Formats: sequence, structure tokens, C-alpha cells
Amino acid sequence: MQPVNAIIFDVGNVLYQWDIRHLYAKLIDDPATLDHFVTTVVTPEWHFEHDAGRPLADMVAERTAAFPDHAELIGHYVPRWLETISGPVPGMLDLAEKLALLGYPIYGITNFGVEFWDMFRPTAPIFDLFQDIVVSGAEKLVKPDPAIYRLAIARFAIDPARALFIDDRQDNIDSAIACGLQGHVFRDHATLEAELIARGVLEIVTT
Repeated sequence: MQPVNAIIFDVGNVLYQWDIRHLYAKLIDDPATLDHFVTTVVTPEWHFEHDAGRPLADMVAERTAAFPDHAELIGHYVPRWLETISGPVPGMLDLAEKLALLGYPIYGITNFGVEFWDMFRPTAPIFDLFQDIVVSGAEKLVKPDPAIYRLAIARFAIDPARALFIDDRQDNIDSAIACGLQGHVFRDHATLEAELIARGVLEIVTT
């Protein structure tokens, strides 16, 4: 395994906590009704269509037609989408900033729709420290498609064998490794920090 000289982050549930429930728990009091809504009506699978490049207007119109009784709740999804993000993953923004200050170029590869990315990006100044970010909705390529990793490697002009990709999904990491990147399946800040120390990216701080 070669030494790491570049770090690539996923965004959702690596840097920022994302869950459709964060929004709809404010709008639906009954837990069983909430469970049904986020597994049947406004679901992650439906949301991921936007990650792949589908326009939100088309998605919402289609979903409303399919579930007319839930039209009001569906209508909240786009204007209140930022409420699906409850905040940063603990410790992770500080870690990304630390890596940048240490001189590591940091990048992103994220499954994220363009319209939602345009809403979210101004709220997240941490990305000012990133050299570049590949956004799936802009490219109409989504992880774990190997094509998105090949695109990122070329655009970032990095040696993939010396770049570490951090993502919370095993299938995304497996595909990245198959494209020549190093990989870490994210669980929490402490586990990642220990991995970075083991790889020589960070030093152990003693007090």
C-alpha cells in the first residue's frame, strides 16, 4: 500500500448527516405514519433519482400524481430540503480542515442532485478548502458506477494509488478500489482518525 498524498471525501453521512426523516419528523407526529411515508412516498430511492440527474420538477409532479393524498407533504420536500441535513457529522469538518492545513489536497465525490447541491453548497464553507468536487447530478453518473471514479481521477489529476477515498457505503468503496483508489468505509470520526494515523497521514497527539 502506497503512502497517501490526497484525500477524497463523500459528503452525505460522512461530512454531513442526511436523512429524509430529519424533515418529516417535524411534519408527521405519529411514528408509524412517518415510517410509512419515508418508506413508501418520499423515499431515499426516489430522492436518488435527482442524484442521477433527474429534474426535481418532474419528480415532484410524478410523485404527487401517484400519491395525491400526500400532495401537501410532498410539496414541502424541495423548499425545505435543507432540513433533511441535521448538521455536520461530529468531528468531521475539523478533520477535513486539519488535513487541508497539513497540506493534503482534499476532494469530493458525492451522489448529490444539482439543484439540491446549489441550495446546500453556500451553507457549507468547508468546501472552500476542497480542490474540486465531482457531483453526480452534474455528471449524470452515480456511485458506485466505475465511470464516476475514472472521471474524478482524471479531473483531479491524481495518482489513484496514493489517494484515499472515504465513503460510508461498502459498495462505493469496493468500486473505488477496483478503479485503483485506496478506500476506507466510514463509520465515525474516531475510527477514521485512527486509520489516518495508522497510514501515517496524521500523527498521534499526546498531552
